[in-house]
Amino acid sequence: MDVIARFREEYEFLSNYYEVPVTFRGLTYGSSEAAYQAWKSLDPADHERFTQLRPHQSKEEGRKLTIREDWEDVKVSIMDEILRAKFSQNPELLEKLLATKQALLVEGNHWKDTFWGFDSNLGYGQNMLGQLLMRIRAEYQGKLKK
Repeated sequence: MDVIARFREEYEFLSNYYEVPVTFRGLTYGSSEAAYQAWKSLDPADHERFTQLRPHQSKEEGRKLTIREDWEDVKVSIMDEILRAKFSQNPELLEKLLATKQALLVEGNHWKDTFWGFDSNLGYGQNMLGQLLMRIRAEYQGKLKK
């Protein structure tokens, strides 16, 4: 099985840091990272503010937010919604996702993100981002086969 072990270079488009417009719940963000970080909060002013932030800035600002009480319960479904928006609104990225065919998609990192990715230094991770991307890819592949 082919493995895409890092979302860099030709596979950078898989990263949440990839800068591409994503309209989510009525607002357009510059990246899926900005949308995700914005929705850690329930404050509409935060949602609006994050539309102006680049991915790295949004990650930093996301750490300063008052996190919504249900965040641990909803963060995966919110990421799923954001990723679906990213690929449905940017057909060129969907084409690239589909071109990965059946490859295992792994958000490899070295910054101890063992929930969304797989930390190569630690040797483990849930790779939830990769799992969501593969699920979305499989759903689109199924739609195309019909």
